[in-house]
Amino acid sequence: MTFGSTGYDIAHLLGGGILLLSFVLLYQRRLEGVIGAFAIQGGLLAAAAAWQGWMQDEPGLYVTALLAFGAKALLIPLALRLLLRRLGLHRTVEPALGIGPSLLAASALVGLSVMVVLPVTAGQAQALTRENLALALSVVLLGMLMMIGRRNAISQVIGLLSLENGLILAAIGVRGMPLVVELSTAALVLMLALVAGIVVFLLRDQLATLDTDVLHGHQGERHQGERHQGERHQGEGP
Repeated sequence: MTFGSTGYDIAHLLGGGILLLSFVLLYQRRLEGVIGAFAIQGGLLAAAAAWQGWMQDEPGLYVTALLAFGAKALLIPLALRLLLRRLGLHRTVEPALGIGPSLLAASALVGLSVMVVLPVTAGQAQALTRENLALALSVVLLGMLMMIGRRNAISQVIGLLSLENGLILAAIGVRGMPLVVELSTAALVLMLALVAGIVVFLLRDQLATLDTDVLHGHQGERHQGERHQGERHQGEGP
């Protein structure tokens, strides 16, 4: 597959679209917008898997595309929207890192991914595979950045799932990837979503909020209480 061919251009367009949606996830401040962007990213991931299945003549990738579309574009976004309605959360996301610095850091991470992947894979893989791996690594790093730069638990969960989108993007771009790896990855996504949902409910029930920054305040109160207790014991001593 060479530059300028239809297959190359469409695969590049889909991979670039997935990366662009990672920037949108970092830019969005409303939870509904974050979930919507993640659903679109999941749809593009499914389209990329289907297109790779056609180019590689690999029927297993069509199954991967179906699973990705059902889980990432439909089920998980629907579950998160239902969660928002149930908890009555319709507000903006409070980032630990501002939108501007987040986008600058994301741009730097994309440049780092290109500088790392392309030289390492030079002469060892086709141009499309090398560039697909660079895009995939960028999506992974931006997912990690979203997990670090957001205080809201739901946003952090979406960052984790977006990171996993990057791993799937890397897997579908490598010829001969066994279907069992793809299926296990899809199952892992559903398990992560289940665990993340449980964590969100626990945060809501225990702290009456989904802002993980509150945990630091409770940690400080605990340390202060331990210090006062130690001082009291010293005062009661001989």
